[in-house]
Amino acid sequence: MTTQNYIDANRERYLEELFRMLRIPSVSTDKKHDDDTHACAVLLQTYMAKAGLENVSLYPTDGHPIVYADKMIDPALPTILVYGHYDVQPAAPLNEWKSGPFEPEIRKTDRHPDGAIFARGATDDKGQMFIHVKAVEAMIQTNTLPCNVKFMIEGEEEVGSPNLDPFIRKYKDMLAADVILVSDTSLIGKKVPSITVGLRGLTYLDVKVTSARADMHSGLFGGAVANPINTLCEMIASLKDEKKHITIPGFYDDVHFPSEEERDMMRNAPFDAEEYMDSPGVFGLEGEEGFHTYERTGILPTLDCNGIWGGFMEEGSKTIIPAVANAKISMRLVSKQNYHKITDLFTAHFKSIAPDSVKVEVHPHHGGNPYVTPTDTPEYKAASAAMEEAFGKVPVPMYEGGSIPIIANFKEVLGIESILMGFGFDTDGLHSPNEHFGVWNFNKGIDTVPRFFAKYAEMKIQA
Repeated sequence: MTTQNYIDANRERYLEELFRMLRIPSVSTDKKHDDDTHACAVLLQTYMAKAGLENVSLYPTDGHPIVYADKMIDPALPTILVYGHYDVQPAAPLNEWKSGPFEPEIRKTDRHPDGAIFARGATDDKGQMFIHVKAVEAMIQTNTLPCNVKFMIEGEEEVGSPNLDPFIRKYKDMLAADVILVSDTSLIGKKVPSITVGLRGLTYLDVKVTSARADMHSGLFGGAVANPINTLCEMIASLKDEKKHITIPGFYDDVHFPSEEERDMMRNAPFDAEEYMDSPGVFGLEGEEGFHTYERTGILPTLDCNGIWGGFMEEGSKTIIPAVANAKISMRLVSKQNYHKITDLFTAHFKSIAPDSVKVEVHPHHGGNPYVTPTDTPEYKAASAAMEEAFGKVPVPMYEGGSIPIIANFKEVLGIESILMGFGFDTDGLHSPNEHFGVWNFNKGIDTVPRFFAKYAEMKIQA
């Protein structure tokens, strides 16, 4: 039996197994789901063992366990290390889901006429990660695995992977490989395949503006003291100019754009603005002047307020000048930007623009550096050839707006590049209500991965 015949004969079972995993609310950000998250790791361990992988183990961390497995057929052959994650984002707001976030079901949509799997984690990243487990299973069970493979699947990606860097440093020898293969990114579309060659980095901070020890009567003090909510809003608004250009001094010093050839490919790739806006239901597009939407979401850094609060927020009214206002700020980083440096630049600038009437605090959370995949390597060429064979068209190299902070660490610690070969769509509702993953996309991923293994092994052996 060929690999493809095995895949075709087992597609229904693949979906059933994925559904079982999607039913587990492995929300890593919520301690109430710690047992669920662990149960998901155990289930994944079971699936890997049944697939024919060896040395299948759960490695404990200070948080959620890392699932490791391998199949080493010949030390002289190249080794592919597959990375993914089994944890998911919280499902709230629950009232916006059309079906239960942990009750997966298949529904047809305009973009998914063959049906899409609706569930939290369907595309980010359980469905995409499971593509590799099933593709490798097919190769093992048909004795067609052309090279060695290792799996490293974590349960804390959605909280910044705090325990993964210590793990890869401790087990560097065990994780030795020639390339890392990741499916946690997107395709442009069914007819226009793409490979992500750039991921933005991230830095995330809390800011706090205080004007007094306690809330004040707005009649006695209004107009005479600083309102920290007003002040905070003014400070945040000043972080961008009228052209949406970020105003922090030195912020763009390490931003270097891709070649004009790559930018032309991005600008000329099919883009349906109405479809892009329809998924989240936005009313219009905006961004830094002079750039295409793909450039704004891929090669440009960003600065966004993710949340803001302060003062009286209950039903009714309360006439006060609040003492404190808070906000959460994130910045997506590109090119050579370093998240520690950007955090320092933001902190210094934000404090410098505050009036003397308030006190400002900045508290950094997690972060990570950007990553760019070279396109002249055997790894990328093998991925491009595999996608061309599976889709019938040469994939477009794309820079994606999301962040996978640990990818840059892989390069630093393990000394190898990552191939970001995702199979979802940007419109699949990642991190949002009604997240979904096309059945076609799931199947196409399983069909494509064995092609990458074969072409990569061939290229490395010839080299």
